[in-house]
Parts: sequence; structure tokens; C-alpha cells
Amino acid sequence: MGSADEYGDSAALAADLHRIIRATADSVGASGEGNELVDKVAGHLGVTLPKVTVVGQAWEAWEHANVQRGVDAYLAERGTTPDWFGIAGAHRGHEELVGMLVAAGKQGLYELGAVDFTTVAIGPDEVTEVVQLGLAATTAPGGEPVVLGVRGANLQYGQQQCRLEVLAADRAIATAVRDRIEQLMAEHDVLRGQVLAFGVSENRGNELLTFLPRPDLAGEDVVLPDGVLDSIERHIVGIAEHGDRLLAAGQHLKRGLLLHGPPGTGKTHTVRYLMGRLPGNTVVVLTGIAMRFIASAASLARRLQPSIVVLEDVDLIAQDRGHTPMGNPLLFSLLDAMDGIGRDADVTFLLTTNRAGELERALADRPGRVDLAVEIPLPDAAGREALLRLYGRGLKLTADLAPIVEGTDGVTASFVKELLRRASLRAITEHPADGEIVVGDAELAGALAEMNDARGALTRSLLGSRDA
Repeated sequence: MGSADEYGDSAALAADLHRIIRATADSVGASGEGNELVDKVAGHLGVTLPKVTVVGQAWEAWEHANVQRGVDAYLAERGTTPDWFGIAGAHRGHEELVGMLVAAGKQGLYELGAVDFTTVAIGPDEVTEVVQLGLAATTAPGGEPVVLGVRGANLQYGQQQCRLEVLAADRAIATAVRDRIEQLMAEHDVLRGQVLAFGVSENRGNELLTFLPRPDLAGEDVVLPDGVLDSIERHIVGIAEHGDRLLAAGQHLKRGLLLHGPPGTGKTHTVRYLMGRLPGNTVVVLTGIAMRFIASAASLARRLQPSIVVLEDVDLIAQDRGHTPMGNPLLFSLLDAMDGIGRDADVTFLLTTNRAGELERALADRPGRVDLAVEIPLPDAAGREALLRLYGRGLKLTADLAPIVEGTDGVTASFVKELLRRASLRAITEHPADGEIVVGDAELAGALAEMNDARGALTRSLLGSRDA
């Protein structure tokens, strides 16, 4: 059965709200008679409003599609056409569902209305319609009447969670329905197998989850020194492919990889290759300020394994404690997150940094944190030639590459990529009518001279040239 922990660190209602209705019983009256909304709920449940029990659960806003999938699957199991209805009235954004029912019976502030819908993302290029505010009259697995209430997050009014509430005449009945919906949410999880990135919204700083397309890079698209990519794949992909046998032999699956080296050498590019190399894995990406959501990312990774957690520029939060005498809360969150996932979990932590020497040594203290550290160096001559051919695949590259390889000693992969772009632009400018972009000696040499010019010192520095 799915649990609250499996659906992130959101605060769970998981409580019997019956006391809220009980407290208003005297003022509401026998059944809220005369209010169509209250009559519909009480009539379906077969009890007066004060005797209704409500059991609920809350999830982060980005779980809305999963809540809808769980509810839809549950209604489909019941085998009847769901009876959806909504609530009409002002200030609905400020009120809880139960509060609106009480106010409807007590003061007539809310009436039976249409269901409110909204759309949410379920992939990089796909959205689905979900209930923003609505109720559905249905039955429990044992046939007893229940009403499901769905309430989406409303950041405008400070409601940062989506909620499910189950109304029934008996707490055990409502709890059983909620638990079954959680099970179905896990079975139909829209996040599983996706590439996800945490971010921060401008509204109250709450966390957002964005779907990203999965990169599709071939091995020949990754230019590294001989043997480096093989070592990385053996550690990350090899464990994934032979996980069952490793577990049977008493070996753990959780692993950590640190890619370090100068900016622009291909660390992120290598991570993107690994994302595509493991298409069945859920990937959770954290960069910059979003790394403060490491606990949420680890919770998702544990729930959606096999999975990968990517932390770009991890030195931002994992600097050695000697540099921060007062302590770094995010460092401890990272260590706790990495340790909190069981050794047998098929979870990979991919970390990148430009400053490996400043990282907290405790990252390597335990298996499953960082088991392998790999340097991604500046490309050598063979690497620079391979990069020139890689980034020139869409061009007609007629230039003699030898002098360009010799003249780019100490540059990064990013520098080479920009060099080909500038050479291409020169070719287009010189021959605008040509259909094919022909990059010859003049174009490449001119672009390299431009980038090596003293006036380009800042550009060379930003692109990672060693001698800038």
C-alpha cells in the first residue's frame, strides 16, 4: 500500500475531521435541509451532515496528476459512471472543503455547482485535465456510500498542497477508500520513468517540479580520454544491468559518482549521456538554489527507483566543513538524504563539481555516497580533433584540422563547440546563397584568431580556456 512517505514529505492530513463537523452540529441543524449541496452529500451518505466522518490526505502541488489518476482508477474499479458535482459560491479559494459544507448548511453561503477543472503537466510536452475543486458520489469497496472530494493547490490563496478527502458514515470505510486510492496512485504514478527538475516558483518560494525531455546521446557523442567512459558505464550502467545478481550475492546497489574537472570539459554532457543510457530510470535534477529540495528529491528517488539524482555543482552545498565553521544545513541534508536511501535501493547519485578539492570528505565515507570519482580533464590533441569532427557533423568540414588542433591546446570542449559555431557563421556570411555550409581553412583559422584575440580574454575565461 502506498504511504504518505512514499508520496514526498508533504504534511499529511491522515486525520479524522469528524470533530470539525461535530463542533458545528448545533448551529448547522439536523441535515442542512434546504441547501441542495448539503442535501446531495448527506442524501448520498444516508446520514445527517453532523454524523459525516472525513478522512483526508495532502500532497505537494506537483502530485495533482497522481491524485487525479488514483481517483479516476478507483472510480473505474467501482464500475459505475461517477457522479461528479461542484461547489458554487464566493471565496472558495480561502475555504477548506469541509468548511464550505458547514457554511453551506449553516449560512447558505455555498450551493451545488459545476466542477472546477484545470490542466497540469504529465510530461515534457503533455498535459492532462484534473479536478481543481469537485466531489464525486461513489461507493466503498464493500458497497457503502462515500463521497470523494478533490481540491487542487491554489498558490494565489496560499494553499500549496492538493488534497483528497473521503466522506463516509464510518471512519473505517473512509480510511479504506483513501488507502485504496493511494495504492492506485502508486500503480499509475505519472512521475515514474520521467526526467524531473526541481525549481522555485516566484510565489512564496514553494517548490515546483518540471518535466524535461530525456537526452538521447550516443557513445560517440561523448569525447573523453580512453577508458574513462567505460569506467563510468561499468559503475553506473553495469550495476543497473546486473542488479539482481549483485543483490543475490549480498552486494548493494546504491551508488554515487562524482565527475570533477574544469568548467566546460563535458561533465554535464556525460551526465546527459547517462540519462539516455538508462531510459527506464526516473531522473531528478537539482541545480543552483533548487538543491535545497534535496530531501524531496531523495524521497522521489526512493519511491520511483530505479532512479538517478543529479546534483550539478554540488560544491555549492557540499563544501568542506572547514570552510563553514558554523555548519552548512544543506550539507547535512545532502548526507542525510544519501544515507536515508537503503543500500539495496537502485538509486544513483550523480554529482558534478569544478572544485573537487573543496568538497566535504564525508561524501566518500560510506558506500552509496560517492563510490567513484572521475576527472573529466581538458581534451588532449586526439580529443580536440574528435570534438572538431563531432561538432562539425552538420557541416562540410574541408579545413585541415591539424593546425587547429595544435592551436587549441588548453581549451575546453565548450571552446571547441563555440569555435565551430563562429566558423559556420563566417561561412554563411561569406557565401549566403550556398545551401551547404562549407567550413574551410579560412573560416576556422579566422574564428580561432578571433577567439584568441586579446579582446576575447574574458570570453576565453568564461568558456574555460586554461591559459586565459
